Amino acid sequence: MYEGPVQNLIDEFGKLPGVGPKSAQRLAFHLLQAEPESVERLRSALQAVVDGVTYCEVCGTVAAGERCRICSDPRRDPTLICVVEEPKDIEAIERTREFRGLYHVLGGALDPINGIGPNELRIAGLMRRVGEEFEGEEIAEIIIATDPNTTGEATSTYLARLLRPFPELVVSRLASGLPMGADLEFADELTLGSALSGRRILSGGAAQPARSGGVLRPEQIETPAPQPPPESAPRPSPESAGAADRTDLSETEEPRGVTVPHRP
Repeated sequence: MYEGPVQNLIDEFGKLPGVGPKSAQRLAFHLLQAEPESVERLRSALQAVVDGVTYCEVCGTVAAGERCRICSDPRRDPTLICVVEEPKDIEAIERTREFRGLYHVLGGALDPINGIGPNELRIAGLMRRVGEEFEGEEIAEIIIATDPNTTGEATSTYLARLLRPFPELVVSRLASGLPMGADLEFADELTLGSALSGRRILSGGAAQPARSGGVLRPEQIETPAPQPPPESAPRPSPESAGAADRTDLSETEEPRGVTVPHRP
């Protein structure tokens, strides 16, 4: 334990996520040995975060102005929205260079145990964006990219139910399964099962029948034709019934169902 401002600085560093007691101590003593100009720049950056950070009026991520650089980019597709939990998730998706639409930051996930409900998230803002036009374009698809955990799946299910009244809107969920370069033998049951359910078709047309073990495209699922009801067998006449009784008396059946003629 240290005394005075040094211990206070160590305690504050220790409250940061991912920073343990040893790391907090190293950071504090690093600042003690740093140049005054470096410490002043750090102080100014922290003060600017507190005073000057704003959130984008469209998607809700951190921005320097009213709109972030993504929502201000005219090359982006305004008909495609990816819903994420936190602003850091946007940077993860942007690194893939596969998505060219816009984003919507919820600010978290549904967690009733910790008191986080729909009113604490930016779900109402998402519903307004779906009902309105952006840059003269209507939204065609919502991609739900919440985390694949309990709270993320609950949020995804809740959003899908809210967006169900929009029949022309496509609501999709990020696929989950095996990571690239992984071995099947080391995959757990939940991950492997999710990979099977979300598998993609490589070849085969609409004539392929539906198979078990996952979900195929709707056009690949064939609806069986209704079968006509079986015709009722005609009732035997009294003469044929008597002949059948006489036949039964002359034959016996073994337990295996093989008919053996009766010996006199």
